[in-house]
Amino acid sequence: MPIRHLVLLKFKTDTAPAQLQAMEAAFAALASKISAVQSLEWGTNNSPEGLAKGFTHCFNLTFADEAARAAYLPHPDHLAFVAQLKPTLDDVLVLDYTV
Repeated sequence: MPIRHLVLLKFKTDTAPAQLQAMEAAFAALASKISAVQSLEWGTNNSPEGLAKGFTHCFNLTFADEAARAAYLPHPDHLAFVAQLKPTLDDVLVLDYTV
């Protein structure tokens, strides 16, 4: 059964717009670098409800199954991206669910 991997990001307030754009591009590029990723969509918060708690970016990845997700998590390209991302993050929330 497919797995959705939802990642919400809250960046540090001093993160420059160019850094944000670089992080967005690097995260989106994982879909073409890691074959386990079936699809990846992302966007920035535009909810009028005011409940985002400072999280501004949402990335939603789909994997065919748990084995594909298991291949993605330790993948060198994923780990390199996480290392690049960490210095800019204030917080992250990851939630996975079966479709």
